[in-house]
Order: sequence, then C-alpha cells, then structure tokens
Amino acid sequence: MMTHRDALEVLAARRGDHVVVTTMGSVGIWPGLSDTPRDFHYLPSSMGQGVPLGLGLCLARPGLEVAVLTGDGGLLMNLGSLVTVAQFAVPLRVLLVDNGLYEVTGGQAVANAGRTDFAAVARGAGFTRVYACETRAEWEAVAGEVLSGPGPVFAWLKVAGERGKATPSAPRPMAEQITRLRAALGEA
Repeated sequence: MMTHRDALEVLAARRGDHVVVTTMGSVGIWPGLSDTPRDFHYLPSSMGQGVPLGLGLCLARPGLEVAVLTGDGGLLMNLGSLVTVAQFAVPLRVLLVDNGLYEVTGGQAVANAGRTDFAAVARGAGFTRVYACETRAEWEAVAGEVLSGPGPVFAWLKVAGERGKATPSAPRPMAEQITRLRAALGEA
C-alpha cells in the first residue's frame, strides 16, 4: 500500500498547471513538495468543503484545471458534492486520499473504513472517469491520464493510515493564499 506522501509525490511530479487544493492531512505534506501560488491549503472549521471549493474555482474560471485532495472522512461529510460536480463538464480532479482514519482529529476510524467502495460511489454519483489505486506504481501508471482530458475525474488513492498526527497548519494565512492565487490566475 502506498503512503500519503507517495500519493502526493506522484501528483507533484505530474500536476502541470493545475491549481492544487489540499485539505486536512495533505496540508501537512504538500508544502514540502510544492510551494507555488497555485497551491491552496484549505483548512476550514468544517470538513468536506474542498470539493465544492474546487468546483467553484472551475465554474468561476472556465478551463481552469483543478485537483482537490480530500480525505475519506471529509468526503463522507459531503457526499452530495459528488452528485453536484458530476453534472458539470469541468476539468476538476477529485483525488480521494483514503486512509480509513480521521487522521488529524485523533486517528478515529472512519465509518465503514475499508468496506466502502468509493469508486462505485463516484460512478453512482455520475462520474464517468473513475480510477482506483492501491500502490504507488498503480497511481504512477494512471496519473497522467487522470490529470488530462475531460473532467470531472475521480481517483481513489488508498494509503496507509497513521495515528498520532497533529492537525497541520497552512503555511500562509488564508488572505495571503487568496491574494497569491488570484495573482497567479491573472486577477487584480
């Protein structure tokens, strides 16, 4: 099984011009792999909002390619977002980092951990391009395809969970991240 870091390293090597939105545990890893104005670290007070944020970016900026890293716990808190995303032809890549845990809130097991078929959930929500990867080699083999072509796309990345991790902090305040992203997208 791949590690969370493995999954993010593969994305970092292939991300191109995508805006990358990280949430929860990915916020603690991604800044060590990429620190561009197109990196947005979203740690809201409510989990599950990364996918809607990514959709909003795609709808506000037609053609903008966005990859959202969300956890299994966060996605379960807003499964309805998948149905909403699937109705739009947008270049959004939903990258589910499934570790079976609420890793950054104490390491509690996610409901039905290891038994939920997230690929089937995504297909049932209307995604036509769905991938499932359990190893780094599997993810490396399809990452280029996931990050290109029409969207939306759903990739289920199964990673080893780690208990005892602290809740990460974004490397910059939200206002600074917004200003950097807007400048990178050519907005004043």
